[in-house]
Amino acid sequence: MDPMTTSIKNLFAHNRAWAAQMEAERPGFFTGLVQQQTPKYMWIGCSDSRVPANLLTGLEPGEVFVHRNVANVVVHSDLNALSTIQFAVERLKVEHVMVVGHFGCSGVRAALEGARIGLADNWLRHIQDVRDRHQSLINGIAEEFRCDALVQLNVIEQVVNVAQSTVLQDAWSRGQNVSLHGWVYGIHDGLLQDMRVTVTGNNGLEPMYRAAIDSVAKAPR
Repeated sequence: MDPMTTSIKNLFAHNRAWAAQMEAERPGFFTGLVQQQTPKYMWIGCSDSRVPANLLTGLEPGEVFVHRNVANVVVHSDLNALSTIQFAVERLKVEHVMVVGHFGCSGVRAALEGARIGLADNWLRHIQDVRDRHQSLINGIAEEFRCDALVQLNVIEQVVNVAQSTVLQDAWSRGQNVSLHGWVYGIHDGLLQDMRVTVTGNNGLEPMYRAAIDSVAKAPR
């Protein structure tokens, strides 16, 4: 049998075993999931397979609405990301939107190094813009820590992008209770780091942004 076919069949076998185990341990688990989707949280994260939103936050299926792409980028021309955010905010009424990067991000490292990959180079250009905007800060950090610093800077910049989107601006203007956060996940220790860019409305973004950037510059390494 083709090894590829065997590996795919293994996924179905694992799925059946998992479903049976869940139903045995928690009878009615799947019936409950069918009822409705009412998450309080939206996670905007990296596509990296080592960063599963539900698992590392201890949330159940149905409790977090997820959008992922290479290096957790949100730009105003990305209708996929913006549509997902709008659905989460306006339809599902999430109360918290988290932009979550992670240390050791290969997309961020590629952008930092200016590596050529192909079509993805156009996507990583957004992170290179972050790199170029903060080049003097990055140059002042020891080389082995520059990728981690850019991961943090990228999260801060993407939080600003989400905050300035029409979706969040409109939500806050109509008084909707939705908070925006920027976090970084450490694959090396499993812990989330708060970048202290929590935005709850249309005011105060600029000083918070500046303080967060300064904290990256002054962080002990």
